[in-house]
Amino acid sequence: MLGIAAAVLFFIAFLINAAHIATNDVLSSTNFMLIGLALLALHVAGVGNGWAARGRSRRR
Repeated sequence: MLGIAAAVLFFIAFLINAAHIATNDVLSSTNFMLIGLALLALHVAGVGNGWAARGRSRRR
């Protein structure tokens, strides 16, 4: 889920940068990219995975 959120933020940053939209300092494309990178790092680290991803086996 965090990976999808990161992809959405990267897309918003791309749109802001490609369309040359003038935004304030808080909503700049760089800030969207940095937040996206933080979410991507959390996703790669395994944060946000469900309980099933923690090694629980479904074999019976």
